[in-house]
Amino acid sequence: MDKATLLAEVIRQVKHLKKNADEASKGYSIPTDDDEVKVEPYENGGSFLYKASISCDYRPELLSDLRQTLDKLQLQLVREEISTLGDRVKNEFVYTCCKVDIYDIELCPLIASNVHQALSSVLERASTSMDYSLRTPRPCKQMQQTSTMSCNHEFCSC
Repeated sequence: MDKATLLAEVIRQVKHLKKNADEASKGYSIPTDDDEVKVEPYENGGSFLYKASISCDYRPELLSDLRQTLDKLQLQLVREEISTLGDRVKNEFVYTCCKVDIYDIELCPLIASNVHQALSSVLERASTSMDYSLRTPRPCKQMQQTSTMSCNHEFCSC
């Protein structure tokens, strides 16, 4: 077997293993290797919800930054989930898009955009923080919290 054939076989095997790992981890909240923010619609028994997530390196002030950011957004949180793996952390938030009716459903993408922008600023602060390089790894654990905050957006009737 020549080098090119061997390299092609190794690449094929790595892709196959990555696909298997992705399939095996579906349904689990596992931090990604890359820093990322996602906000997407979330199906849950007919309720109109959104799921937002931020995945980044752990830093001591991350949770307080996230809490302050979420408080400013005044979202009605349904579920919060935090998971860690090594020095990586993933925070997921499921929130309602106000009290959805035919008139304010159009505001949901605007709210999702605001959430994405706010979480992106938390991620940006994490990468430029002075304490960022002094982070300490956290043990792998998962916790879930439910919040009953009310929605107070200026632009919707919640």
